[in-house]
Amino acid sequence: MVVKGRGPLAGVRVVELAGLGPAPFCGMMLADMGAEIIRVDRTGPPAWGIGDILGRGRRSIAVDLKKPGASDIVLRLVAGADALIEGYRPGVMERLGLGPEQCLAANSRLVYGRMTGWGQEGPLASAPGHDLNYLALSGMLWPIGSADRPPPPPLNLIGDFGGGGMMLALGLLAGIIHARATGKGQVVDAAMVDGAAVLGTMVFGLLAAGSWNIQREANWLDGAAPFYGVYECSDGKYVSIGSMEPQFYAALLANLDLTEERFRDQWDQSMWPDLKAILVNRFRSKPRDEWAALLEGSDVCFAPVLDPLEAMQHRHNLARGAFVRSDDGHLPRPAPRFSETPTAIPRRASAIGDDTVAILQQAGLSGEAIRAAFDAGIVGGRAP
Repeated sequence: MVVKGRGPLAGVRVVELAGLGPAPFCGMMLADMGAEIIRVDRTGPPAWGIGDILGRGRRSIAVDLKKPGASDIVLRLVAGADALIEGYRPGVMERLGLGPEQCLAANSRLVYGRMTGWGQEGPLASAPGHDLNYLALSGMLWPIGSADRPPPPPLNLIGDFGGGGMMLALGLLAGIIHARATGKGQVVDAAMVDGAAVLGTMVFGLLAAGSWNIQREANWLDGAAPFYGVYECSDGKYVSIGSMEPQFYAALLANLDLTEERFRDQWDQSMWPDLKAILVNRFRSKPRDEWAALLEGSDVCFAPVLDPLEAMQHRHNLARGAFVRSDDGHLPRPAPRFSETPTAIPRRASAIGDDTVAILQQAGLSGEAIRAAFDAGIVGGRAP
């Protein structure tokens, strides 16, 4: 359960227009840190029947945004908020009467967060897309994967969550700090294609300096270097090696008893294929957990490749309490951690419309006005 007043964002109020992927992930991060999130859900059943893990820590008001008078309800909520999160295509919020102009008129200190794939303008702004498409156009899908295969979909971690939700959360917090100092709100345009590119700043910088080969699997971070990669073990499981710095590379050679003089020059790329072939065979000689017993915690920079269920039971993660038992099951603990304002285990998301009445009362609507909104079908959920 969320403990009131816990977390560094206690006292921050955010109105979130319900969506999928990066926008709710942004809301989750803010809620985990103690912000009060009021989620404006659609009336009716949820769009996807996969649970609501990213919606944890929220209260829910159900509003039919297409009904006359619905925008007035949302603007009442916006008037008392620090920020708004919306993840619709450009122009949708304006057509609903809830664009930046209307919301900032209701609350000049509001930070209006917009989450899209392609951004608010540009030739693709209104086109549909998903994480993989935004990552592809950013230039950051191309460098991932083996040279002899198409780049693999790297889950939806980079576009949706890293380049999308995290960037929007950062933008909202920066905007809130500015608004509290100046009294002026603003619009935050968070596009996943922009965020994915920003995550690749180091690669773009290395390219500019002539230190990165545009081809896949031809660089020290993309699988070409024998000292930075993943190796299969005798049991079909895997280990990861990250022996990047000279002292860690020396530890790799020493721990695997690789004494040939030609392997001493770590950055001699002519010997990389031979060393990689040796490492492939060496790691295939033992099961993963034997390698972990030999190398984990050493200067090799080693870790076994764990599946998500194994990760929850690893001794390091257990010692740190990295996974916690929540209303939604065994999940990652909110991160990062704070010494003075610790976060709490978040409660499960409210069902759609469970908090409609309480939220409308908090917004100052009378009992008669609340009943009228239910009768008109503007709001839904648990009726008074």
